[in-house]
Amino acid sequence: MNREVVDKIVNAVLYEGYILYPYRASSKKNQRERFTFGRIYPQEFSDAQRGREPYLMQTECLVRNESHDAALEITVRFLQPLARETDQQTWLEAIEREVKLAGIPLNEATSQSHAFKFPAAQSIDGAIVRRSEAINGQIELETHTVASGMVKISVRIFNHTPLPGNTIENHDAVLMRTFASTHTILHAPAGKFVSLLDPDPDCIELSGTCRNIGTWPVLVGDKEKHEHDTMLSSPIILYDYPQIAQESAGDLFDSTEIDELLTLRVQALTDTEKTEMRSVDEHARKILERAENLRPEEFLKMHGTLRDVRKTNEDFFNPAQRRETAVVDGVALKAGDRVRIRPKRRADVLDIALDGKIAIIEAVEEDVDKNVHFAVVLEDDPGRDIGLMRHVGHRFFYAADEVEPL
Repeated sequence: MNREVVDKIVNAVLYEGYILYPYRASSKKNQRERFTFGRIYPQEFSDAQRGREPYLMQTECLVRNESHDAALEITVRFLQPLARETDQQTWLEAIEREVKLAGIPLNEATSQSHAFKFPAAQSIDGAIVRRSEAINGQIELETHTVASGMVKISVRIFNHTPLPGNTIENHDAVLMRTFASTHTILHAPAGKFVSLLDPDPDCIELSGTCRNIGTWPVLVGDKEKHEHDTMLSSPIILYDYPQIAQESAGDLFDSTEIDELLTLRVQALTDTEKTEMRSVDEHARKILERAENLRPEEFLKMHGTLRDVRKTNEDFFNPAQRRETAVVDGVALKAGDRVRIRPKRRADVLDIALDGKIAIIEAVEEDVDKNVHFAVVLEDDPGRDIGLMRHVGHRFFYAADEVEPL
């Protein structure tokens, strides 16, 4: 396992949604909508909500026991919110929690149950009081062979934390007994995990039997080395081999928002807002300091990078059969002709914005159902040349009844 690559993506998942723009404690978003990913609530609260809020998380995946003596390591990680109280406010910080199971053989069926507990605690630092509640959980693990050399793994995480009856309507009290950003890391050094997004041909049917609740497992590690020994089961839907973008200057936590946009917003805060942001906690302070000290070349990196261009992209956006001409209102239209756009489908806001615009036909296409479509670029688009090079964003498709010959 490439520990550095895995740790980067795992830590990003752990803190995603920890604090939200505008990064101030007075913001209603930060009072109600934090820790939104991967919550496992106390069962009593889940029952009171009639199951609308989960008290368990389940991961199921497949691994090849190619060495016939592979062993499995499982790590469950989550954040436990804790209260930081002062005379002015109460803010929920977080403690990182981790439970490890190791040395689980894959050459024999396994059924195990592991209880864990973290006690309540309180600390005083001057005028600041930090207080965490006791939490109880349980990990249930099952492994069994489903085909020659193929093992199915099931990991279930339960929150059995008692919830006093007078706190069941108290949002913060419930949250302090909740597992947040919960995720599972499965590592089999001598095994080979099967991708559930792109399973091997002989595993398609078996992968369809894997049931994941509140999470989704993906391969993590070095893609170039085809590493298959580690799986991250994350509450955020990811592709296999996710990575932190090289252009990212650091964590922003705000529920997978865009780095450039959030950085601009932070830079635009008033001095009063920045003072409040700075007083929230160390995570908010680091965001503010990074935004204020970001060098121009670092900021420009966030604006966009074109890489990994594949032929399949062009095939996706240009799947049709090319034609020389198509007749509209008795006029034979071809590439280079001018038309006026008259959208009828109104698929998105662009159709409204482009209604009546004059465009130049880049290509005449025919789909598998023999319907004619015109690929067009706007005549007044400063990026028209990019559209004529068939790049997405400057090239649009309209049906034959959505253009008027000029």
